[in-house]
Amino acid sequence: MGRLQDQVAIITGGARGMGAATTRVFAAEGAKVIIADVLDADGEKLAKELGSRALFVHHDVSSEASWQNVIARTEAAFGVIDVLVNNAGVLLFRTIADTSLADFERVIGINLNGTFLGTKLVGARMVARGKGSIVNISSADGMKGANGLGAYCSSKWGIRGLTRVAAMEFGHKGVRVNSVHPGGIDTAMGNPYAQEKAEVNKRYTMVPLQRVGEPEEVARTSLFLASNESSYLCGAEIAVDGGMLTGQYYVGFPGAPGT
Repeated sequence: MGRLQDQVAIITGGARGMGAATTRVFAAEGAKVIIADVLDADGEKLAKELGSRALFVHHDVSSEASWQNVIARTEAAFGVIDVLVNNAGVLLFRTIADTSLADFERVIGINLNGTFLGTKLVGARMVARGKGSIVNISSADGMKGANGLGAYCSSKWGIRGLTRVAAMEFGHKGVRVNSVHPGGIDTAMGNPYAQEKAEVNKRYTMVPLQRVGEPEEVARTSLFLASNESSYLCGAEIAVDGGMLTGQYYVGFPGAPGT
């Protein structure tokens, strides 16, 4: 029996990258999965690959009406919602000085507002049942600063705070809310030019594990938080970052690579 046997999960941004990896891992562990994404072709293809246990629903996470549609489609197809993974997100490389208000609001609208709407609306369904797990995908950059990522960092720090508040408000009602903080991950977002792995890894020489992460490594963490194996975790923040947040090496000092 799978770790999510017959559980019903909504995964936003589920058609590509970390979301697709999460969709596949959840389905392999017995879940019925809603692939919620704006990428219609990718989403339909993945749903076809996974068969009757998967359903693709076009979804704009920044729209409350779209969230209501996803919830209705999920309940019509599978009856209940046990798990929500708020994974959908966008990345903007731009200094604060060069970021327009429209660009800032777009990133916040998808990354933070989308997570808020999912947490609020799907969370209400879970609270009514007295059970459920919400996994919010933040970022290592939701725990530190990063030049050129003002809008992105702001949204991911916001997800971190929202998760803690939701954990307090929902936890005593049977719904656990936790966050995952990926570092560099080898996806279309993290590796937009599709460079070879060895080339990408050169950018991670200051990270203890010395390499970029794989989407499946994040997916398995989300699986843990979705399952009963994490039954006493609520408001937790798990960094899946190869040690990025632990610190960066002082090159040439004892204990650094090559010494």
